[in-house]
Amino acid sequence: MIGIGWYFLYYGGIALACYLLGCFNGAVIVSKYILRDDVRNHGSGNAGLTNFHRTFGGGLTFVVILCDVLKAVIAVLLGSWLFRGDPVLGKYFAALFCLLGHMFPCMFRFKGGKGILSGGAIALMIDWRIALVVWGGFLILVLLTRFVSLGSLWAGASFPFVSWYCYPEPWAVVLAFLCGGLVVWQHRANIKRLLAGNENKFSLRRKKEGGQS
Repeated sequence: MIGIGWYFLYYGGIALACYLLGCFNGAVIVSKYILRDDVRNHGSGNAGLTNFHRTFGGGLTFVVILCDVLKAVIAVLLGSWLFRGDPVLGKYFAALFCLLGHMFPCMFRFKGGKGILSGGAIALMIDWRIALVVWGGFLILVLLTRFVSLGSLWAGASFPFVSWYCYPEPWAVVLAFLCGGLVVWQHRANIKRLLAGNENKFSLRRKKEGGQS
């Protein structure tokens, strides 16, 4: 019983640490505490990079990018280090809880982002081959269509399959499908808009209030 309790305490602690790292949402922190204007009160109401850029633009966009990338990097490194004997599984374990924190941050009323920037950093930290497929497809689709959401859906949907190819370990595959599924689920409103033909296209310029992301 002591061994089982220690097991749950140890891995539960890793999960909690990675979740809390994920909760460090760059878009919310920068907009709410630096700009004093919560990004979730604008545009689509999403606490992600796209909505932040469309709403505020400017150099602080790079601060949001840095926050969301760094937390993912730290989480994956932590998981890899603490999962002794199976660092690959540790990376996927950490990735899942970091994404959960990013999407459903407990300190921001569980209203976070969609996980693309953090998820992209996670893919790069896990394996360059996974990042090549995820980021390559994302960039091609965005450049061809200017729909960030379409590229994001590719990233979420392709992540588990390329992970399966690179690391056919049962638990790693399960965690990869959970990560990819969360990203796709967070874009369900975008899917509806894409099908209806009224999804907004990406622009380097700020959009007026009321845009979607």
